[in-house]
Amino acid sequence: MAIERFTTVVIGAGHAGLAASHFLSARSIDHVVLERGEVANSWRTERWDSLRLLTPNWQTRLPGLSYDGPDPDGYLSAHEVAEFVERFAKESAAPVRTGVEVTSVRRADGGYALTTSVGPLHARTVVIASGACNRPVVPPFAAALPASVVQVTPFDYREPSRLPEGGVLVVGGSATGVQLAAELHRSGRPVTLATGEHVRLPRTYRGRDVLWWMEAAGVWGQRYTEVEDLDRARRLPSPQLVGTPERTALDLNALAAEGVELVGRFAAVRDGRALFSGGLRNVTALADLKMGRLLDTFDAWAADSGQAVDVGPAERPEPTQVPGSPRLQLDLNRGEITTVVWATGFRPAYDWLDVPVVDAKGRLQHDGGVLDSPGLYALGLPVLRRRNSTFLCGIESDAAEIVAHLHDHL
Repeated sequence: MAIERFTTVVIGAGHAGLAASHFLSARSIDHVVLERGEVANSWRTERWDSLRLLTPNWQTRLPGLSYDGPDPDGYLSAHEVAEFVERFAKESAAPVRTGVEVTSVRRADGGYALTTSVGPLHARTVVIASGACNRPVVPPFAAALPASVVQVTPFDYREPSRLPEGGVLVVGGSATGVQLAAELHRSGRPVTLATGEHVRLPRTYRGRDVLWWMEAAGVWGQRYTEVEDLDRARRLPSPQLVGTPERTALDLNALAAEGVELVGRFAAVRDGRALFSGGLRNVTALADLKMGRLLDTFDAWAADSGQAVDVGPAERPEPTQVPGSPRLQLDLNRGEITTVVWATGFRPAYDWLDVPVVDAKGRLQHDGGVLDSPGLYALGLPVLRRRNSTFLCGIESDAAEIVAHLHDHL
């Protein structure tokens, strides 16, 4: 079979890969975008029914395309995000090939040889934009749960009625965990939420969406070279937020007020019993402390910039109220819990990448998206070049810089 040759191959037709394509086209660099499913595939196939963006619609933007609908302060659904990304692909005339799976990338002939489901390709440069959430993370001790307990991940979950009747243990206090815990409890099920380290944010602060503050105060624009503990920043869970018309907060206090039981980190399984850490009070206090420091940053910016007159008073959320004696174990043999939802994070998958740029934990080793293999790049990973690198509103500057580096390499 003849080998097709391109200057650049982009792997992934989500918002990151399409942003790369936009800037490659602007520089007249010959390229193709390969996608194993459809454009915006993860938004179409790997999201639960009620999911909405954490960012308000006015922050929904890609190079040359911004949200122009009737509800700028709302939050797009997963279906609407897929439509927005597909619109961007069409308007930018991205050279996308869908239904093409990449099974190998390796160094060859001054560039990279790609093995795909439709034949071999060669590229002088490759941009990996296959996403940061390819596989849900489930702890090894999940195998020790009783067989009677149904286990699902956010990739499996769609809506409450598809789960067995009975109580649910949601594991993980990130945006995914708190959203699913709230939805399941509102469906009439008893819900226990097990949480370790988490990031607490109010939905609004001083009358503005908290992500307005993140953008206006320059927090989101902080470059990766300025982040004190970059590795830790890249591993932080997503903040406890939800996008609703009411712009309501969804933190541990809100869940507890609704009747969700809070327990510490799910640490182990022993004889069919779930064992929880006793450190719930400590992790909530730390989350409150970090939230307070961030709000202090917002207040300082408002005062220094003269914006204080345009926002409301500096009222802070109440400290997290932890149960006096959170339970430390739960007998999963009794039938009280019929389902465990593992909202314990995601990781990228690079099984197909036959280049030594992946560490022992399966993460790409890179310097702001530039890998230690000439002509190989990444986009769309947490804090890649800025704190907002994974968001739609943050990909434009990252993609422009990566493509500029790629152009100079060529």
